[in-house]
Amino acid sequence: MIADPLSVSLFEMRLEEIHRRDATLRYEISIRDFIALFPLKIKNGKPVKPEQPSSFALDRDIFLQVLVAFNQSFN
Repeated sequence: MIADPLSVSLFEMRLEEIHRRDATLRYEISIRDFIALFPLKIKNGKPVKPEQPSSFALDRDIFLQVLVAFNQSFN
């Protein structure tokens, strides 16, 4: 099963907002690369929460914002 396209778009929009709000993050990584750090995975027909990316050192507070954005988008 594929996730609702509207929810996926909403999640990506919220990731863009997180990226724009953080001044240091804007200079470290582009918006598209930031969104690509959190690919949407589906398990048993439901989206799986994103994991902390190993390829980029992400601040804990930023990652918590990503998790909140995920929950708001898919629940």
